[in-house]
Amino acid sequence: MKNEIPGPDQYQELREALRDLCGQFDSAYWQKVDETRGYPEAFVSALTHAGWLAALIPAEYGGSGLGLAEASVIMEEINFSGGNAGSCHGQMYNMGTLLRHGSKEQKDFYLPKIASGEWRLQSMAVTEPTTGTDTTKLKTTATKRGDRYLVNGQKVWISRIQHSDLMILLARTTPLAEVAKKSEGMSIFMVDIQSALRQGMTVRPILNMVNHETNEVFFDNLEIPAENLIGQEGQGFKYILDGLNAERVLIAAECIGDAYWLIDKARHYANERVVFDRPIGKNQGIQFPIADAYIETEAANLMRFEACRLFDDSKPCGPQANMAKYLAAKASFEAANTCLQTHGGFGFACEYDIERKFRETRLYQVAPISTNLIYSYIAEHVLGLPRSF
Repeated sequence: MKNEIPGPDQYQELREALRDLCGQFDSAYWQKVDETRGYPEAFVSALTHAGWLAALIPAEYGGSGLGLAEASVIMEEINFSGGNAGSCHGQMYNMGTLLRHGSKEQKDFYLPKIASGEWRLQSMAVTEPTTGTDTTKLKTTATKRGDRYLVNGQKVWISRIQHSDLMILLARTTPLAEVAKKSEGMSIFMVDIQSALRQGMTVRPILNMVNHETNEVFFDNLEIPAENLIGQEGQGFKYILDGLNAERVLIAAECIGDAYWLIDKARHYANERVVFDRPIGKNQGIQFPIADAYIETEAANLMRFEACRLFDDSKPCGPQANMAKYLAAKASFEAANTCLQTHGGFGFACEYDIERKFRETRLYQVAPISTNLIYSYIAEHVLGLPRSF
């Protein structure tokens, strides 16, 4: 087709380099990974060795020192190639907490090895089974004992821990009843996963609708060296929030990559599939939903780059990051539904990859922040409406 989706832009050189790498991992590769509920180790290793996952780490620590806009293009292109960036996106944004709030000694120690890929920091343990997104009421505690913290509690939906060397952990260091504000008294720690597994941390995998490695994690008197505390004790919740804008923008970019892949797949099939002696794409009932999905995706894309522009200029971008994630997640799922409907029964066949993409992109209306919480954020912080919870 003469009309390329997405159209060329200022990041085209970056896109072409990524397409060369991602093109080495074809549909059969991703189908095999999904079928076996495996992890795309070869793909993640290739990305790592090429330096793509160190895009946001400053050059002084061995990274590329790129902006969020470029990093988002990397995530978009992985999904546009037919892959799934959910297997590795944590390596790109989890280190932000360390970069912004870690000591010089911590950054010098961790960041070069994260940038090189020697150490993977792909996991962040925040969510708990009884609190969900009501993070200030989390029950996992870290109690100071001399030069160590003793951790007890439980986390859930903790992703990629089985394919990571390090994990960011949020735990309460001051009881909720003893703090002036409920957002205070929580702290961030760096956890050495292999060491923790030998002395009080247990991991239980959760089988789920998507081939996404996620787990329950239990802490039973896990000892963490005090030197692994990141930033000031009691300020961890603020540090976590500080990194969410980048996460949401990168997830938005992944959804946009999915949406473009699905729209491209749908339009090609609609042109080629002939029923009643005519391409099904001649029917408005087929072409209108595809056009609608494309329009929604383009709008999401504009908001994504606006959020990137503000972030890279060190300006507040909370509303834009949240709206980009909302618009992109909505657009990608609508594109998935349209693509599946366009293909009819063939859309359910694994060999077409559509049912896999349908499952993968559905996740992002729920996580890492649900649609309803984005509504609440915009209502309160942008429109000035009363807090709803």
